[in-house]
Amino acid sequence: MEKFGVADEMLFVMRERAATADDESPTAELVRAAQAGDREAFGRLYQSYGAMVHGILLARVPFAEVDDLVQEVFLAAFRKLKDLRDRRTFGGWLAMIARNRAHDFHRDRRVTEELDEQVVCDSPDRIEALEALRLMDKLPEAYRETLILRFVEGMSGAEIAARTGLTPASVRVNIHRGMRQLRLLARQTGEVK
Repeated sequence: MEKFGVADEMLFVMRERAATADDESPTAELVRAAQAGDREAFGRLYQSYGAMVHGILLARVPFAEVDDLVQEVFLAAFRKLKDLRDRRTFGGWLAMIARNRAHDFHRDRRVTEELDEQVVCDSPDRIEALEALRLMDKLPEAYRETLILRFVEGMSGAEIAARTGLTPASVRVNIHRGMRQLRLLARQTGEVK
């Protein structure tokens, strides 16, 4: 019989915990159920991650295209879900699908003409929001995505980190630097005094 030392036992326990760590995550449990064919579990994943996907796409594609692309991202995720090896990485995996879909959209983009805001809506709040989004479009992608997830989709910094796979520190830095650049842009364009 082989004799194990304390270090060997600790290593064994750590490996066991790592192997079952995804069992502790509610998201990982939903992913496992969805991989097994549970459509309701996938629906709950959609509810949990829909705002994140919407925000990522809103940061990259025209507003009018976002809703359709959200559906395309989740359809692609549903089809590829069985290929996801580490259930704990679902949020980052889904975020990457959304970013890739936005990239594909621009590569395959058809020439379209956007409607004037006056035709689409007459609400001053909505026009202000569209102007803010237009300013955000000028920010670097990482800042734009994080700001949209925070201020448009209403996600907390912790939610953004948990769902996208970014560290909480990266989220804080992106929000801080993005806001600083957004204020500067607003001053330059005369939006803010």
